[in-house]
Amino acid sequence: MKWLGRRQSDNVEDRRGMSGGKVAVGGGVIGIIILLLNVFGGETGQTVGNALEQLQGGQQQTEAAAPLSKEDEEMGNFVRVILADNEDIWSKIFEEHGMTYKNPKLVLFRGSVQTACGGASSASGPFYCPGDQKVYMDLGFFEELKTKFGAKGGDFAIAYVIAHEIGHHVQTLLGTSEKMRQAQEGKSETEANKLSVALELQADFYAGVWTHFNQKNLDVDDIDEALSAANAVGDDAIQSKMQGQVVPDSFTHGSSEQRMYWFKKGFKTGDIKQGNTFEEIR
Repeated sequence: MKWLGRRQSDNVEDRRGMSGGKVAVGGGVIGIIILLLNVFGGETGQTVGNALEQLQGGQQQTEAAAPLSKEDEEMGNFVRVILADNEDIWSKIFEEHGMTYKNPKLVLFRGSVQTACGGASSASGPFYCPGDQKVYMDLGFFEELKTKFGAKGGDFAIAYVIAHEIGHHVQTLLGTSEKMRQAQEGKSETEANKLSVALELQADFYAGVWTHFNQKNLDVDDIDEALSAANAVGDDAIQSKMQGQVVPDSFTHGSSEQRMYWFKKGFKTGDIKQGNTFEEIR
């Protein structure tokens, strides 16, 4: 992606050089499983950091502060540019529809982090917390995405994930997330999961919409990188890899095919009115 020399957002909180406090250690398979189950943590208002600690018997260590390398600094600058692009594009889209867009914050961290939605570890994967309207990311996730999940990697895989999480912020501003939670009340687990899938697929759609309006800054392989990431984190791909079988009723984020389809639809149309995933997954 063409990003060097472009505007950087002031709404990034870089906590990577701070002490991570208590983080779970010895994660092994358990940490990977939780990461897979919660990948692209979504916009549920919950994190799984505490669950990870419980499963590991409370084994913890204190992570010392580490200085940022030149590569760390560069990645931070890249994230600031992507967030700035989201700010510019979503502000314009909201204005065109007679609304006002409120910029979220994006927090970069290592190891563990405290949020308005609770504590989380790196194993939680990137997530959006509606309680403080912040996106949380440990950039080490993207190496996992490539080496363990089979994604191509590349800078636009990171851009896609950020845009997906910003999509959850858009849903919060529009009231979609709250309506979804209300609709889940009294539903069976299967029906509640379907609503969760719809919310996640709409965030993928919004990521595609953002990409549609950012085409002038794309490189030739960027869309393939995004689709590869979407494919890698489909529920079916994750379940097949981790448990050897696929259980559609337990999906919470959508299949690989669904995630790629909705990203591509958003990219092709650039029209937020065409992202009613709740209607189409019934």
